[in-house]
Amino acid sequence: MANRLPTVAVTMGDPAGIGPELCLRILGEPQVLAHANPVIFGDAAILERVASATGLPRPPLIAALHQPVPTTPAVIDCATLDADAVLPGRVQQACGRASYLYIEHAVRKAMAREVDCIATAPINKEAIRLAGVTQPGHTEILADLTGSPRVCMMLASDVLTVSMVTTHIGLRDVPGKLTPARVEEVIHLTADAMRRVHGRPPRLGVCGLNPHAGENGLFGGGEEERAIVPAIEAARARGVDVEGPIPPDTAFVDRHRAHLDAIVCMYHDQGHIPFKMLAFDTGVNITLGLPITRVSVDHGTAFDIAWQGKANVTSLIEAVLWSARLGSARLGSTAQ
Repeated sequence: MANRLPTVAVTMGDPAGIGPELCLRILGEPQVLAHANPVIFGDAAILERVASATGLPRPPLIAALHQPVPTTPAVIDCATLDADAVLPGRVQQACGRASYLYIEHAVRKAMAREVDCIATAPINKEAIRLAGVTQPGHTEILADLTGSPRVCMMLASDVLTVSMVTTHIGLRDVPGKLTPARVEEVIHLTADAMRRVHGRPPRLGVCGLNPHAGENGLFGGGEEERAIVPAIEAARARGVDVEGPIPPDTAFVDRHRAHLDAIVCMYHDQGHIPFKMLAFDTGVNITLGLPITRVSVDHGTAFDIAWQGKANVTSLIEAVLWSARLGSARLGSTAQ
């Protein structure tokens, strides 16, 4: 068992989106199968419908939730909805509920160490809200399900890695959420993750919030002086190699990206816009601070091409491979 491939629980995402197609492709993807054992948490009947619609191969093995997790590529049938009633490319309450339940079932298996890690296909925020889920996205759902008070979102790729101090809130609410404790927390979560990925102490950058990083208090409400600078100084005192605050308009140029392993950003779009410009197809979303490993695609449900055989599987391949890599590191540390 020492050399077994990590079992990656892949949640199917919103059934009406491209998630089912991506999951079918993953089950037969040689690059994935060389490094991981993918097990899909979804509705088998939906996958059968999508396979018929797209001409993709049907799932090789279907198991029930109460059965042991298969040791070969398979689908765990969560049987959450009436597959015949699902309309591809539409926001539906039943699909929101189903996508939440796939996550819940996968998290339970991960917490019980029945799977090694999780990779998630995209969910639709409007659909899960219609289903009564109060958390706005994967990051908050996973924090709630695992009882994790200290989490943050990190987007990772070979060309740029960013983490976010705040995520799914309005811009006007961001300054009030910036505290020295929270900024330092994200610096440390990012440093720990990069240390696991690279096997060495990382070098981090931290963005300012305002134009020119506040220009010594000239712009903004003093967020740099009040929250960001003290956090950087505290992280340095604890041994983290970190620089900043870096003006946000220059933080992502080649000069900085060449010597920084990751950049801590103050809000959602500050990190997402440059990241998706540089790594839209190859980037992944990693939730830091959880007791389990979770990696996701960094794109949405693409309702406009759902069930048409047009979806690009590259990001989910990367998510499964990153999840397997981090899951293997966790297995190694557990064995020691």
